Amino acid sequence: MTPPLVAVAHGSRDPRSAATVRALVDVVRAQAPGLPVYETFLDLSAPLVTDVLRGLYDSGHRTAVVVPLLLGSAFHARVDLPALIDEVTGDCPGFVVRTSDVLGADRALEAVALDRLAAAPRREGTGVIVSAVGSSNASANAVVASLASRWEERLGVPVSEAFASAAQPDIPAAAAALRARGARRLAVASWFLAPGLLPDRIARLAREADPDAFVAEPLADDPRVADVVVARYATAVSGLLRQYA
Repeated sequence: MTPPLVAVAHGSRDPRSAATVRALVDVVRAQAPGLPVYETFLDLSAPLVTDVLRGLYDSGHRTAVVVPLLLGSAFHARVDLPALIDEVTGDCPGFVVRTSDVLGADRALEAVALDRLAAAPRREGTGVIVSAVGSSNASANAVVASLASRWEERLGVPVSEAFASAAQPDIPAAAAALRARGARRLAVASWFLAPGLLPDRIARLAREADPDAFVAEPLADDPRVADVVVARYATAVSGLLRQYA
């Protein structure tokens, strides 16, 4: 049996988030006809990844590939998801679940984020904030800081990273730093896959700092995001098949 692709997102109390994930997974299905693809969540939204994996085992699957719909390799990717998979495989003898790399700072996703940002009105004196969720994992935050540095060189304007939680700088601090460098207007890029409570917080704080701030849309169901999901699956499943060759 073809190992199914189990896409797993964080989950949110905001229904827009799950709806966006489902739309993204629909694009993945369209790009990989014949491949069984399932959307799942770690928490807060249904179906849960543990329930889907157990259902696949009960229906006869003995292999599956989990693709984390996460933009950073932080606590959810390093701790939460492996623990949930271990819980399932411990209850399901002979079930092998391979986890792909996270989506991460793939250049295709970076291009989507820049395209979203390009919708901002052209205004002299604009500084750019790359907004992301934030993590207690310094290396995950460093990836966003690296994006900001790269974009500053590419765009030729002041750029700062900013985080919605768990890390600094936050939006007010980033806005103040950009103003100190001469920026008079703000444009906020989104390093989020889907809308939700944290992107809303980012937008609110940005507009408190600049009532005319442009806030880009999340990466959402752009086909290039689905391309990365399929690529992560293909890399993981090739390793899984070599294991059984």
